[in-house]
Amino acid sequence: MNTFFITGIGTDIGKTVISAIITEALQADYWKPIQAGDLNFSDTDKVRELVQNATTKFHEEAYRLQTPASPHYAAELDGLTIDLQKIKLPFSANNTLIVEGAGGLLVPLNAKETVIDLIGLFAIPVILVSRNYLGSINHTMLSVEVLRQRNIPIAGLVFNGEAKASTEDWILSATGLPCLARIPLSKGAVDVNFVAAQAALLQPKLRKLLIL
Repeated sequence: MNTFFITGIGTDIGKTVISAIITEALQADYWKPIQAGDLNFSDTDKVRELVQNATTKFHEEAYRLQTPASPHYAAELDGLTIDLQKIKLPFSANNTLIVEGAGGLLVPLNAKETVIDLIGLFAIPVILVSRNYLGSINHTMLSVEVLRQRNIPIAGLVFNGEAKASTEDWILSATGLPCLARIPLSKGAVDVNFVAAQAALLQPKLRKLLIL
C-alpha cells in the first residue's frame, strides 16, 4: 500500500484542498488522524465534498477534539491526552492512502510529541505544502531541514496561491526536491470542478511516485 503524509509549512497553508486534489488524482483513500474543532464540517467532510470518484474511502479520525486549537490544548480541554501509540494507520487493501496532518510539523500533540513524531511512527514519505508569502522561504526550508534531520523522506513540494517564480525556484534549487504541483488556490472558488481539473494536471507526476 502506498501512503503519503500531507503536511504544511504552517497553519492555513491549504493542506485540506491539496489533500482533496491528491486524493482525487490517485482515487486514493483519505484519513485525518486528528481533527481539532469544526466537528460539524470537519476536514474529512470537506474532502468528501470535493472528491467525486467512486473509489475513495474515508477513514474515521482517531481523535475528534471540540476546540479549534493546537491539538495538545484542544485535547486538554476535552479531558484527554493524545497517545500516539493508539493512532494506527488504517488498512487500505487495494488503494493508496493520503494522510493529512494538523498544522505544521512541530505542532504539539501532547506534552512531549509533535506532528513530526507521528509521521516518524508511520514511517511514510511526506508531501510538503508551501504557500507563497513573505517569510515562506524560511518556513519551507526549516520544514525541509527538520524532516531531513529525522530521515523522513520527502516525496516533493506543492506550492499554492499566487505563483512567485523567484521564491519557488530558489527553494527547489536549494533543496533539490521536485515540484509536484503549483495550485492557484487564490483564484476562483474551490469546488469539485476546480479539484477535478487540478487533479487531472497533477495525476501524471503522482503516478510516477507510486512506481518509485
